[in-house]
Amino acid sequence: MKKITLLVMALLAMPIFAQEESLFNGKNLDGWKAYGTEKWYVEDGLLISESGPDKQYGYLATEKEYNDFEVTLEFKQEANGNSGVFIRSTIDGTKVSGWQVEVAPKGLHTGGVYESYGRGWLIKPAAEKEKVLKEGAWNKMKIRVVGGTLTSWLNGTEMITITDDKIAQGRGSIALQIHDGGGIKVKWRNIQIREIVY
Repeated sequence: MKKITLLVMALLAMPIFAQEESLFNGKNLDGWKAYGTEKWYVEDGLLISESGPDKQYGYLATEKEYNDFEVTLEFKQEANGNSGVFIRSTIDGTKVSGWQVEVAPKGLHTGGVYESYGRGWLIKPAAEKEKVLKEGAWNKMKIRVVGGTLTSWLNGTEMITITDDKIAQGRGSIALQIHDGGGIKVKWRNIQIREIVY
């Protein structure tokens, strides 16, 4: 009886993935909010992020907040592809609080986790994993956040796993970033999410 009780308790504690939903409808930016003056637009069914004349940071965040989830998306870097995917983020003007899963040119730690306006780099992928990024082609990223544990994959390769108390306490949106400096263009497609419930 005790074993059965423990088994039931373990099953109840296991995360359950909700049905997959699309965050981007391929037609417009419904469900998203832009921050800053950088460019976010839809073209040929793709979500395009591009530096504007101010060459500053820009963000496109979901209107809905997500706590525990698994998100998958594809990105293609054109020109300087310095960008990122923020989780549990809040944005004031163009100042973001949250954790960025890096999207950047080869050698600049795509899949690593950076805390903006905080502790900086929390974890970078191992050096040999930098070659997983396909420059000038579509890449598939998966990010899973459960409690304080964040795991990222790039093109099927696990890039990092980190467990952090501050991440566990975070609440907020999912947001895409345009880095400052100008000359950045990144295309996005197939942005899907499955929330995790208990």
